[in-house]
This record gives sequence, structure tokens and C-alpha cells, in this order.
Amino acid sequence: MDQYGILKLLHEVKHPGKGDRDIVELGMVNDVSVNDKSVTVTLAFPGRKDPLANYLEGSVRAALYRHLPSGMNVNVKTVVKEKAVKPQELGTEEVEKIGHIIGIASGKGGVGKSTVAVNLAVALARMGYKVGLADADVYGPSVPTMTGTEDAAPEAVDEDGRSVILPIEKYGVKWMSIGYFARKGQALIWRGPMASSALKQLVLQVRWGELDFLLIDMPPGTGDIHISLVNDIPMEGAILVTTPQEVALADVEKAIDMFRNDKVDKKVFGIVENMSWFTPEEHPERRYYLFGKDGGLKLAGHFGIPLLGQIPIVQDIRESGDAGEPAALSSRPDALAFIELAGKLAGAV
Repeated sequence: MDQYGILKLLHEVKHPGKGDRDIVELGMVNDVSVNDKSVTVTLAFPGRKDPLANYLEGSVRAALYRHLPSGMNVNVKTVVKEKAVKPQELGTEEVEKIGHIIGIASGKGGVGKSTVAVNLAVALARMGYKVGLADADVYGPSVPTMTGTEDAAPEAVDEDGRSVILPIEKYGVKWMSIGYFARKGQALIWRGPMASSALKQLVLQVRWGELDFLLIDMPPGTGDIHISLVNDIPMEGAILVTTPQEVALADVEKAIDMFRNDKVDKKVFGIVENMSWFTPEEHPERRYYLFGKDGGLKLAGHFGIPLLGQIPIVQDIRESGDAGEPAALSSRPDALAFIELAGKLAGAV
């Protein structure tokens, strides 16, 4: 494929902050070079680096990998034209009015971490707290779907030579997610350093204003992204989400070890045991322990960490999440479980 073919593919990459116009139309493609083994695309930004530069780099990679032959390498470079200025340094100005920055983490995926994070944020807001949530689960951002904000487009504005992103507000919570900057179904093909940089932007370059709580829905696992986040963001501590089953508990032990490691040294405020039991709607008095019983409780006792809550498997939670209306908005028993969790977290900090 030649340069013109590559340019044609790059028309797929839209800039969310420019009326969804593509980067070729906006003149952001400065150079394209092609050989038998690789493609190199250079993006140019006038005057200063675009606040969504990391997203655009990832989108270019994704667009080209979808169409290029297997084995082709894709390189993306960025340059600033006109003024030779440095990229904006990310300070802590936008989080200085936040009372508590708390990570919501898990040792593994599939334990309902994002469901807990979203409903906890809504529950705290219902209790009268000022709350924000940053969806830092870069490889599986689900907050837009769970809050019914998939079509939202956060605005980037310039203030005193700095670029800031305005969060989306709904249900009394300020939301920010990498999912707002990617098309539905688009895979973000990012290596660790690029992902870490983008996630820091999601927290440090957002106009949060005055908040009591900022929750950060962290990616599952324990790796360089997590270490980068906790080192570069003034996070007070974390709560860990698990299911009662042994395979999930083993991974949570690794997460506890990570947060307690000397290089991280963040407090673990407590454990939330999700999917603790299943209760059929027609038999509310019955409990079926599908994934084992009290695994999170035993783990919390072993490590001397509070168990903040046990959340049952309830069909309404899944249906509410898919519909973009968090379960914590209702007055059902499942909502009360999240309200109780919010109260315990507020007491713990």
C-alpha cells in the first residue's frame, strides 16, 4: 500500500474535539512514509500539542492495524508546528480541591469492579457528597454504557495557555472516561507508557472543581500502569473488589501486596465482596452461594482489612447497568447495599 492508500485509511480517525472531523481533513497528518515492513505516520499540531494527542496516536495505530497485512509495523510520531513549545506539563492544579482520591481496583477482570465503582459514585452523590469518577480502565471502559452517556463528547478548552477537559455530568456525578474518545467497538492499541500517559490526562487535565470524592476505576491486575497512576496521582488509597471464589481471591492478594509495597505504599481502605450470593426474586429469603461463601470476609480478616460490603447477584443490577441507569438510583435492596457501602467508605476515610 502506498502513501495515498494510508491517507485514505486515516480518514477513519476522527477528532472528538473538532466536530468529529477526521485528522486528514484537519491537516494533522504531516508525513507518511511506507516500506515493505513498516508505516510511519507523523501528526502535526499547530502551536502546541493537542490535549487528545495520545488518543489520536492510538486511534491511528488501530485504524492501520485493522487494514494492513499482518506483520507490518506501525509507528506514530507527533510534532508541534509554528511555535516550538513543550507539551503541557500535567500538574495537580485540577485535583487540589478534591478531598479524597480513591482507586477502585481488582486483582483480575470480571469481578464487577466497574459496576461497584459506578454505583458507589452514585450512592455517595445520593448521600450529599460531591463526587467524580475517572474511568481509567483503558482496555475495557464501561462507564459510558453504565451511565447512558455513550454519545457524550467532553469539551477541551484553553485557559491561560493550558488545555483542560470538561467532564460529563449526570446523576449528580462528574464522569470522565477514555471511552468518550473512542468509537464504539474500537480497540485502543496502546503500549504501557502511552496508556499511563493517557490515563494521567483523564485525571490531572480534567476540570473537576471542588469534590469530596474522586473515584478512579483502575484497570484490573497489577502492572506498570497501576504503579504509574499511584505514583503520579495524589491517590489516598484504594478499595479492592473481589468475588468469593478462590481464583479471584488469589489475585486480590497480589493487589494487596502491590498497594502495601514500599514503592507504592497506599492504604487499602477495605474489600468489597461482589456476587456474594444469588437470591431468586420469587424466593427472597433464599441465598445460593454460586461462587463460594464468605471468601472476601475471610480474606479481609487474614490481612486485617475491613470488609466494606457484600453485594449480591441481582438481575436488576445487570439490567440497570446495561440500560445506563445505575442500580444505586433506586430504593430496592440492591441499591441499599451500595448506600451502605458508601457510608462505610465515608467512615473509613
